[in-house]
Amino acid sequence: MIFLASWIMGGLGQGSEFGLRNSGRIGLIVLEGPIGDVRDLLDELEDLRRDDSIKSVVLRVDSPGGDVGASQELHDAIARLAGEKPVVASVGSVMASGAYYAAMAADSIVCTPGAVVGSIGVILTYPTAATLLDKLGIEWRVYKSGPLKDMGSFSRNPTEDEEAVFDSIISDVYDQFVSAVVTDRGLSRDDVLPLADGRIFTGRQAMDAGLVDRLGDYQDAVTMAAAMGGVAPETPLVHRTRARIPLLDLIDHLLHEQARASWGPHLEYRLK
Repeated sequence: MIFLASWIMGGLGQGSEFGLRNSGRIGLIVLEGPIGDVRDLLDELEDLRRDDSIKSVVLRVDSPGGDVGASQELHDAIARLAGEKPVVASVGSVMASGAYYAAMAADSIVCTPGAVVGSIGVILTYPTAATLLDKLGIEWRVYKSGPLKDMGSFSRNPTEDEEAVFDSIISDVYDQFVSAVVTDRGLSRDDVLPLADGRIFTGRQAMDAGLVDRLGDYQDAVTMAAAMGGVAPETPLVHRTRARIPLLDLIDHLLHEQARASWGPHLEYRLK
């Protein structure tokens, strides 16, 4: 993927780079859209962690979740950052499933009353075309080293053994999510399980359930991050962005989705 890269300073609009060492700044990370390839975000989080001039960080979230592994990578990177400087998560319209998983690693979550939060759960999907292939008279031959080697094949329906394996995978990854909520939110497992059936909550409901810490907007989150970092509320926010070429972004997205479809079963922490 070819793109033009640039660094900008948000907040008061003053230009800067992470490499410059000015005193007392707030970092801004934006987690937006489905969670897939998170390498850029991981780099941003690590840059902020290493920059001694960054005293606290605002994590702005507007995402329905996505890939399990990527969500967990983000969670761990945010946890490393939060281990060294305060991190405040700010919810936009939605912070669901994998996005909630990732954001739980922040020190505090600030959410508007009407935002969508939750969807604690896991989903595994893949298409099958067995009926269509049969009608077309197409036979799909597979030679494999073991009975489960081609589980999730689009050319046939799953066997009972394969369904049992899928169920065990779902159960394990679901338990990982629930355990993370218990640890990060300081709730008991008995408190979490009734909330972890995939349902969504409004921000106000999430607050009542202990899934977020405070009702408020983006500016409230910035003010909180400033106070936690010991800097003035008007401190500029440092945000790395990349100027992108829309056509190349579209091509990259289409190629990525095509590749994902060929991977077979897809395990995700996502809204639906």
